[in-house]
Amino acid sequence: MAQEERIFGLHSVRALLERRPEAVIGLTVQAGRQDKRVQEILDLARPHGIPVQARAAADLDAAAEGGVHQGVVARVRPAPMLDEGGLLDLIEGLGRPAFLLVLDGVTDPHNLGACLRTADAAGIDCVIAPRDRAAGLTPTARKVAAGAAETVPFAQVTNLVRCLESLKEAGVWVVGTSGEATDELYAVDLTGPLAVVMGAEGDGMRRLTRETCDRLIKLPMAGAVESLNVSVATGVVLYEAVRQRR
Repeated sequence: MAQEERIFGLHSVRALLERRPEAVIGLTVQAGRQDKRVQEILDLARPHGIPVQARAAADLDAAAEGGVHQGVVARVRPAPMLDEGGLLDLIEGLGRPAFLLVLDGVTDPHNLGACLRTADAAGIDCVIAPRDRAAGLTPTARKVAAGAAETVPFAQVTNLVRCLESLKEAGVWVVGTSGEATDELYAVDLTGPLAVVMGAEGDGMRRLTRETCDRLIKLPMAGAVESLNVSVATGVVLYEAVRQRR
């Protein structure tokens, strides 16, 4: 794991300062920026003694590697990722039915960030993804997540199928989404301990992942398109689960 990461964007940096200020090594703000939103970030940083530098916009562009930084970049000690053991400990300590999101091979950091944002809004307890051939918590994913990367636990596992089997042994019902499923989303009970599995962009879930699921569901599609973007489909499925679980 890298010893230092860069997080940029007003929402992401603010969420970081509110939830993990001890992880922030330093802030860089765009010289001349004195608007209210930047000032709020500086006010959050001040009590923690976080060093702040003012730099030209071009310097922030370079630090954010071309990302939209909105005038602020934070240097951060990365948060430890949950592994399979930490995930099971988290579930055991919830004291209520787990509500999990599993992303099987989502490689676009924009889609990962959007899924994290929806997961936060829907009350997901943890987002799970494989370590290999999948997007991680890159600065772009954090920026798109608009702070959700600092609120939703994120687990990266070496073997996703083995992780799903462990979840099933812990009493979690694993429901995967597939266009080949016979059951539609709205006909399936999504209450109780639940892990929703969403497949990768284009290819969907891998075969072994699909075979490990307890049940497969599909979204009703009335138009000409065959599928939805993974982040859009995630929102549809999670909020149907939210509706049922209430």
